[in-house]
Amino acid sequence: MLTENRILRLIDAAKEARKRAYAPYSRFPVGAALETGCRRIFSGCNIENAAYGVSMCAERVALFKAVSEGFTDFTALALVTAGPEIASPCGSCRQVLSEFALHMPVIMANVAGEYQVKTVAQLLPAAFTGANLGGLGERT
Repeated sequence: MLTENRILRLIDAAKEARKRAYAPYSRFPVGAALETGCRRIFSGCNIENAAYGVSMCAERVALFKAVSEGFTDFTALALVTAGPEIASPCGSCRQVLSEFALHMPVIMANVAGEYQVKTVAQLLPAAFTGANLGGLGERT
């Protein structure tokens, strides 16, 4: 169960990661914190590039960092954005997250600490997964 303490801990970690964002073009720094099944937290920030297509979102940075360290069991993700509005992950991040944790809670917060929680499945209904490829790539 996702407790208030875990939510706040993940939001704090995402706020810290947001401070390291490299966002000179959008001026929209984002931080993310991804919790594994053993409660380890991997953080990420958005990293932009003048060639926008090669920029990387905070959520994917955190996820790819965790996977590269051997973790694929995830229990929650928090992201913190700069403005007063609460923002959700982009479509690319939703698709990548669905590969590993379709039912994982995503905590979407602003810097004031207000937040909403939805699962990846709620953010990406009718997700394209390994099941669409005849079970190829499905994790057991």
